[in-house]
Amino acid sequence: MARSAVRSWIASSPGTHIWLLVIGITSLVIAAASQDLEMFLLHRNSSNIHQLTKHPLQALLISGFWIENPSSFLLYAALFEVLHANVERWTGTARWLFTVGFAHIAATLVSQEVVLLSIEDHSLPRSMKRVVDIGVSYGLAAAAGILTYRMPRPWRWVYLAGLVLFFAVPLATGGTFTDVGHAMAAAIGLGCWQFTQGRPPWDFGRVPGALRRAVIAVRQGIPGWSGRSGQDDRSGLSRTDAPGP
Repeated sequence: MARSAVRSWIASSPGTHIWLLVIGITSLVIAAASQDLEMFLLHRNSSNIHQLTKHPLQALLISGFWIENPSSFLLYAALFEVLHANVERWTGTARWLFTVGFAHIAATLVSQEVVLLSIEDHSLPRSMKRVVDIGVSYGLAAAAGILTYRMPRPWRWVYLAGLVLFFAVPLATGGTFTDVGHAMAAAIGLGCWQFTQGRPPWDFGRVPGALRRAVIAVRQGIPGWSGRSGQDDRSGLSRTDAPGP
């Protein structure tokens, strides 16, 4: 039962899990590479000014399939399940992909334009044209933005306030070009509210029951748990289902 639930979850959000699989593979490549090869791969697949000038399409697309620190993969996997998988299941794969893809591309271009203007203004060194700029965080920010509309009122306003603070505070305290990109991507996610029309928000009143069903499914999938879940190992009947005297 637990395996069936996992398969159903993955099947309902295929784009999220294909993306996560590719990131897992590239993370293994980075982890196994020598230091020189690692630096080559990170710079070659970056969406910095140098790569955008030489290979614009490759830089925009491939940079979203790498993370700089392979040890962060489990954290990103959890974020993908919480954000991307929920948005994809809710809005559909095509709408989810458009939202996060557009946000990734737009945030990358805007943030790198900020870098270019800062270099021309002598606020940043020219070496920033080759800065490592890879990762999946812009897509995650966009998913976090559009997920606002799945929150039922009044929790939606609490979530929105937290979202704005999370992305606005770094900008207000001297943020970097990546902070500009994150804020841009989150704003794009919020701007895609039309993709959520006609789709119901979460019903938090059903959460306790769903959690109980999930716990039961997990217990049934663990060998030897039946005795602890109120089952009589000798008869296979639960205590509540056992016939009376």
